[in-house]
Amino acid sequence: MRKIKKGDEVVVISGRDKGKRGAVRRRVDAEHVVVEGVNRVKKHQRPNPMKNVTGGIVDKDMPIHVSNIALFNPATQKADRIGFKVLGDGRKVRVFRSNGEQVDA
Repeated sequence: MRKIKKGDEVVVISGRDKGKRGAVRRRVDAEHVVVEGVNRVKKHQRPNPMKNVTGGIVDKDMPIHVSNIALFNPATQKADRIGFKVLGDGRKVRVFRSNGEQVDA
């Protein structure tokens, strides 16, 4: 089970976008994720009339390493670390380290 999943609300804890919040859009590989509005770059895009794509300079979200982000805890309004807990029925769930609350409902 992964500590950070698609759709999670995360906070950037280091780098040039430190402090920004956003939702995880997708996992690139085991250690990189794309976060909405974080690590944006300008891409010079060539027009492609076959695909009906206009040319110009577009903003693009690039992958960020999972060590540079932390899950956002709505109870404390801060970034928080994640731990795992096995419930009585054998399910493994993610919990916040600071208060022990379950991440997934």
